[in-house]
Amino acid sequence: MDGARSVDETVGSTRSRREPPGKGEKLADWADGRLGLYALAKANMRKVFPDHPSFMLGEIALYSFVVLIITGIYLTLFFEPSGVEVVYHGSYEPLNGVIMTRAFESTLDISFDVRGGLLMRQIHHWAALVFVTAMLVHMMRIFFTGAFRKPREVNWVFGWTLLMLGIITGLTGYSLPDDLLSGTGVRFAQGAILSVPIVGTYLSFFLFGGEFPGHDIIPRLFPIHVLLLPGIMLGLVAVHLLLVFYHKHTQYPGPGRDNRSVVGMPFLPVYMAKAGGFFFLVFGVLTLMGGIAQINPVWAFGPYRPDLVTTGAQPDWYLGFSEGLIRVMPGWEINFWGHTLALGVFIPFALFPLVMLAIGVYPFIEAWITGDKREHHILDRPRNAPVRTGLGVAWLSLYAVLLIGGGNDIVATHLHLSINDITWFVRIAVFVVPVLAFVVTKRTCLGLQRRDRDKVLHGRESGTVKRLPNGEYVEVHEPVSQAQLFTLTQHEQTEPYEIGQLVDKGGVRRRVKHSQRLRARLSRAMFGPRARIEKPTPEEYRELTSGDHH
Repeated sequence: MDGARSVDETVGSTRSRREPPGKGEKLADWADGRLGLYALAKANMRKVFPDHPSFMLGEIALYSFVVLIITGIYLTLFFEPSGVEVVYHGSYEPLNGVIMTRAFESTLDISFDVRGGLLMRQIHHWAALVFVTAMLVHMMRIFFTGAFRKPREVNWVFGWTLLMLGIITGLTGYSLPDDLLSGTGVRFAQGAILSVPIVGTYLSFFLFGGEFPGHDIIPRLFPIHVLLLPGIMLGLVAVHLLLVFYHKHTQYPGPGRDNRSVVGMPFLPVYMAKAGGFFFLVFGVLTLMGGIAQINPVWAFGPYRPDLVTTGAQPDWYLGFSEGLIRVMPGWEINFWGHTLALGVFIPFALFPLVMLAIGVYPFIEAWITGDKREHHILDRPRNAPVRTGLGVAWLSLYAVLLIGGGNDIVATHLHLSINDITWFVRIAVFVVPVLAFVVTKRTCLGLQRRDRDKVLHGRESGTVKRLPNGEYVEVHEPVSQAQLFTLTQHEQTEPYEIGQLVDKGGVRRRVKHSQRLRARLSRAMFGPRARIEKPTPEEYRELTSGDHH
């Protein structure tokens, strides 16, 4: 009986194995046969991603962008981008009977009459601010840790382009409601365009469809804001993420981590689960901000009129750089061949993109200075690149100074200071503060390098004081762990580029290009003896840690 039962079970199991596949399995086989999804998923879904809180900065920017798209679609359904003038008769009583554009009227309708409209407006605005902030902080993390090095230079350019497009998209977005604040910003932009020599007037007439303000600027900004720029950004985000996935994620130095191995969690299911939860967390925080923190109350400003300017008219923070440049610039004008050149506006207008361009091309400049063509997947500790870290802090300090200049009227009224004193302070600080920030940051990094060297050679200060037989008091030092030793000493110290002998043995002087001389000077400044503290050698470590004299 047992033998018969086993035979029956075998036959039954064989039949069950030969049963036709289900519909889901058929669909999976059909897709895999045409797209190769199984092999692609098997190769990439278990890809390891490092885990560090700073890596979440890029995800905050990504999720804020998603929230912007969701809320923007909702607002597009109710907003009317028209410059036609109407008389308002709506829910907001103080503005009843006031002449305004249909764009401003529809913004009021969204705020007071559309269910959830005001919440969506405020979530959208807060998400825009967080989006640009997260992108900037994310790029600064990449800059300070050297994550832009080969093979990620192109991805840095994509991220930089996203930052620039985000700033322009924010400018076009807050100009759409046509309230007194946004209209003042558009007027500011039009004045900057007029300052362009020779072609400024033609550009202004082309964009505005005639004399400012005209009726065409809002209908023209609308498709740029909701279709053109978001479409380009969506494509760049997709390419940016694909390159991150292809190049594999950078990681901070530590045991077991090198350019060939990655320590972290698999993409599925751990990383995806964390990323999904983090998206809802970001969405929830933005919703909370939109619900309890009022932003851009257009009804308080009223509709735009060319003969009025709001008190304390300020752009969003990411445009404070350009605003500050123009506010603190002297009002220089010169006449050249019958043309008036408004240098007080044009020079700041040209400086802003030039400064941003310098940030965009920095990875290629550093690669040219170092001549390093290797791939780098391990991040630098900012202290181990003092010059680069100093340059980043100097740029941030310059931005902070110009942000004060861009809000000089607000600072003056809130702190009861003279606006002229603030303007002169900013004019001087523009040249002084970045230099001081660079020097202080560089010296701080060198001090931290010196402390790391002492920690490796002499151990960690334990706080325990011991009296020696000869009566001397010393502090007991505890040796650091091998893991910490690796972290403190794993970095490479790049040797500065040298031109070599200018005269050979035969007395013939070698010709050296100006670019080579410049590269040598920059390399000495970035990697020379004054830009680093030599890390301890194995011989020094063994000499100090062996025997009883440690």
